[in-house]
Amino acid sequence: MVKCENLVKKYRSTTAVNDLSLELKPGKIYALLGPNGSGKSTWMKMVAGLTSPTTGRILFDGNPQTWRDKAQVAYMPTEPCYFPYMTCMDLGKYFQDFFEDFDMQQFLHLLDMMELNPKQRIRVLSSGMMAKLKISATLSRKARVILLDEPLNGIDIIARDRVVETITGHISEDSAVVISSHLVDELEKIVDYAIYMKNGTCVLQGEAEALRQQEDKSLVDIYREIYA
Repeated sequence: MVKCENLVKKYRSTTAVNDLSLELKPGKIYALLGPNGSGKSTWMKMVAGLTSPTTGRILFDGNPQTWRDKAQVAYMPTEPCYFPYMTCMDLGKYFQDFFEDFDMQQFLHLLDMMELNPKQRIRVLSSGMMAKLKISATLSRKARVILLDEPLNGIDIIARDRVVETITGHISEDSAVVISSHLVDELEKIVDYAIYMKNGTCVLQGEAEALRQQEDKSLVDIYREIYA
């Protein structure tokens, strides 16, 4: 579905992503792991078409990435990017205007699951409620590639289980989902493939079960070993 070949992204003297190659296949959940500053968000923005690689290339279905491929990607950034005067329902209508694949009924269903009031204004939402709103809006699109950048940030431990269940329960066999996080223990039980990034470089990647057997460790313990 998506293939990244030797991606490099530089911002003047800073190299955010360095020689990164990986492939996304449909029906799989990918964990993009690493501490802040490891290049996870930059890679997501390149796949979403929001910024271009300095060198290397991104292929969609074997063809070089173009502006048209943006329609296939649902990207949830870490930054708050919604107008504070809007209500949750206004945000749904906003997404519906912009994205042909947006499903309003799905959005309302997810709001209910996340215990969010459609009439509540965005400016009064807590960080955890905002995170749930962003997830609800992103998962209401029928995109082939779903990129969730730190979706569990700001969400309390009890609510995380519901969020993880919501993510896994709304994924089709035709889509690939990438979840970036440093909360590896929350993702251990649901991911099919793990990608460990450090200083913009992929230091380890592979099928989750194969990595566990190869390293004789859990994904959490592998994380500790790489970044400690």
